[in-house]
Amino acid sequence: MSVQDRCPCGSGVLYADCCGPLHRGAREAGTPEELMRSRYSAFAVGEAGYLLRTWHPRTRPEDLELDAGITWLSLQVLDTGPDEVEFIARYRGPGGRGFLRERSRFARQGGRWFYVDGTTN
Repeated sequence: MSVQDRCPCGSGVLYADCCGPLHRGAREAGTPEELMRSRYSAFAVGEAGYLLRTWHPRTRPEDLELDAGITWLSLQVLDTGPDEVEFIARYRGPGGRGFLRERSRFARQGGRWFYVDGTTN
């Protein structure tokens, strides 16, 4: 992804000014929504290392391989709470277009937000 491209998270801001600094470790997400948006962008641009770094140690997998056959198309935030975010992420894959609807839970530890888990419906 070019730094001149709009951020995949849907903010309308350039990637270099939005989720890019989070992915590079230049700053931390300040809210669960910001972390969720940056994690969506990480899936979209292939930043598996960022996904692992922002996954809570209690629920984090040992490794993560992203599916190169999936293209993430858009993100819609439906609801936010103090430690959760509900969203719809649309994608295109080998079987056509689809979506993931999830209510993600987050926890703050050591001054940082982490993704804990999510329920899909």
